[in-house]
Amino acid sequence: MAYNNGREDRKWRIWKEAEEKVLREHGVDEATIEQIRIDDRADFNSNRRFYHWTSDFGEYLEGMADREQSAEVKTVEDLLDEIEDENLYQALLTVDRRTLQALIEGIHIIESVIFIGQNNRFFFTL
Repeated sequence: MAYNNGREDRKWRIWKEAEEKVLREHGVDEATIEQIRIDDRADFNSNRRFYHWTSDFGEYLEGMADREQSAEVKTVEDLLDEIEDENLYQALLTVDRRTLQALIEGIHIIESVIFIGQNNRFFFTL
């Protein structure tokens, strides 16, 4: 949800007026009340900048997540389309389709797949 500066400013003003009323009732002089108002306003502005930025950043991350979401990998072609590293892509092309399909279908490999660059082979440790 976006940061609403107008709503937050209204809430701050209502809070500030109530606080100043209590200070006046307790005999605090106007110069002190004014200094407190200036300091509180500086804090409010600092918080406003922070929350405005974090709100924008959160919306940015949500937008990126929506754009980054790709369809679930269901076929070998889908898997190969998701590979960005050229060396890995070329190596996966040498692996038989049944092995790649088994990976897609959820066979869990306990240890990682190790690529031996010189031989273009994969070793699967189960």
